[in-house]
Amino acid sequence: MKHILDDLTNSEIERLINERIHSERDRQMLKRRLIDGLLFRGLEEEFDLSYRQCQRIVANCMCKLEDGP
Repeated sequence: MKHILDDLTNSEIERLINERIHSERDRQMLKRRLIDGLLFRGLEEEFDLSYRQCQRIVANCMCKLEDGP
């Protein structure tokens, strides 16, 4: 299944994140995951959250990117 981000450049992904994700922490986390390729273990350490919390935040943000504003 094709994903909305598959054909976008990193700059376009960053623009989309900035437009649709309103929490600064969530924006930074999603950029680190999608653009920098950081794994959830790295996000967990960097943002001082549990693995599960990082997964939930990224999943919720991905829904916002797919659904629009």
